[in-house]
Amino acid sequence: MLGLRVMLDRDLAAIYGVKTGRLNEAVKRNADRFPGDFMFQLSRGYNVKHLPYAFTEHGAIQAANVLNSPRAVTMGIHVVRAFVQLRDLLASNRELARKFAELERKLATHDQAITGILKAIQELMNPPAPRRRGIGFTADF
Repeated sequence: MLGLRVMLDRDLAAIYGVKTGRLNEAVKRNADRFPGDFMFQLSRGYNVKHLPYAFTEHGAIQAANVLNSPRAVTMGIHVVRAFVQLRDLLASNRELARKFAELERKLATHDQAITGILKAIQELMNPPAPRRRGIGFTADF
């Protein structure tokens, strides 16, 4: 599980305004809501009585759903609102991407037209040398 961003149970409990033991109780009562990619217990190596739990982003959100503290409820509401804003942002980005693609298509045809205009201007700027008549008499057959 290297490279995961996690939050220890004591820090998450402080954010939600509950004691660490209360958080861990709620998690144990709802263990089926916390698969391994949401939460895991740290291994030995720490000199503590109880090994702490580490919560991933999904686990931290799920913890807000199983706690009844006012702050956890508020945080759960904020998370839902954030997801709605994210969905709206993605929808607007899709529309922006569509408009950008349309603009690229228009520019491609405009580039061709501009190239044609520039070539015509260059030809007008460099008219062919006038035909000179040679000195003397020439006969055209």
